[in-house]
Amino acid sequence: MSSVSEGRIPDSAVRPVTRVPLRAALRADDGIWIEAVYDPCTGDGDGETAIVVAHGFTGSVDRPAVRRAVGTFSRHAAVVTFSFRGHGRSGGFSTVGDREVLDLAAAVAWARSLGHRRVVTVGFSMGGSVVLRHGALYASPAADSGAGGDGGAHGGVAGCGGRAGARTGARADAVVSVSAPARWYYRGTAPMRRLHWMVTRPAGRLVGRYGFRTRIHREAWDPVPLSPVAAAALIAPAPLLIVHGDRDPYFPLDHPRMLAAAAGDAAELWLERGMGHAENAADETLLTRIADWAVRR
Repeated sequence: MSSVSEGRIPDSAVRPVTRVPLRAALRADDGIWIEAVYDPCTGDGDGETAIVVAHGFTGSVDRPAVRRAVGTFSRHAAVVTFSFRGHGRSGGFSTVGDREVLDLAAAVAWARSLGHRRVVTVGFSMGGSVVLRHGALYASPAADSGAGGDGGAHGGVAGCGGRAGARTGARADAVVSVSAPARWYYRGTAPMRRLHWMVTRPAGRLVGRYGFRTRIHREAWDPVPLSPVAAAALIAPAPLLIVHGDRDPYFPLDHPRMLAAAAGDAAELWLERGMGHAENAADETLLTRIADWAVRR
C-alpha cells in the first residue's frame, strides 16, 4: 500500500487527474491508518469531480453493497472509498460517528491530491451522519487553508459547534446524506435497540468484533459530538441532499424531515418509496440519480 501523511498532500490545482485504480493507507489527523481505494471515472466525465463514499456501521471498502455503489458512481465521476476506523483493514476502534470525521477528511484530501477540483461526499447511515458533521466542521474557507490547527480539528470532533480544518483540502463541495439519523441515542426501533446493545455492552462488542468484523471503542462519548441536525444547519452554502426510504427500519421519516428543516433552503429532500436502509437498500436507479446530482451540483 502507498501512504499519504498529514501535511504532505500536494495542492490538487497542480496535479493531473489520476486515471488508474489505487489502494492506499491514509493517516487521519489523530494518527489512525485508514485503508482507501480509488476508482477512476469509467464514463465520459471531465474528471473534475470525485465522489467520496462513507459506508455504514459494520461496512468496509470491500463489502458488496459498497462496491455496487462504486460501480454505478464511477460511470459519472471518480470514486474514493475507505474503511472507517475499526472496520475492514483500517486501524483503531470505531467511535460510531465521532472521530470518524477525521477519516473522511483524510479521504477527501486524498481525492484532491489526485487532481480532483470538486469533491462530493456521499454517506450512508453512520456515514450519513459523518458527512453531515464533516460538512459543518470543514465548511469555512479557513478550513481549506489549514487555519485552526490540530487543536481546532480535534476540538470539533470532540463536539464543539464551531468550524475546524487541520488538514489542507479537506472541505467537501457538496454533501449527500442517505439514511442518516437526525439525533443521537435514538432507540425507537428494534434495530437501533440492538445496535445500542452491541455498542455499549461488552458482550455486544464481542459480537461486533467477531460477528461483524467491527472493533468498537469501549469508552462512551465525552463530550457528545455535534448532532447531525445541528450540523445540517451549518453546511450552507454547500449544497446538501438528504435521501431516506419510507421503509427504513432504523430511522423513521421524522429524522430526514428534521435534517431538511434544519438545513433550510440549502437542502433537497428525497423520500424514496419502498426503500429500506442505507447502501444495502439503494438500487441502481437511486444511485444513478445521486451520482447525477453530485456531478451537476
